[in-house]
Amino acid sequence: MSDDKEHKRGRSSRERGADDMIEQRPLPESRRASAALDEARLRQQAIGVRLRQMFDEVVGEDVPDEFLEILRRADERGPEKS
Repeated sequence: MSDDKEHKRGRSSRERGADDMIEQRPLPESRRASAALDEARLRQQAIGVRLRQMFDEVVGEDVPDEFLEILRRADERGPEKS
């Protein structure tokens, strides 16, 4: 008998059957592709959530005084003519 058969012979049929299924049935290509797409979608969703959080934080920040001063001076000068 081969070593593989000897090894399987000492185990229950349930154990042998589980090993045989694992060895003989890799995930079909479509299931692997689907799992990869699901993972990519979850990653994109997490990125989107974080970007929205960051945007909300920036929108909620006060405008720095220096920037407001620059805008005020630009308004006082009026529109530039070309």
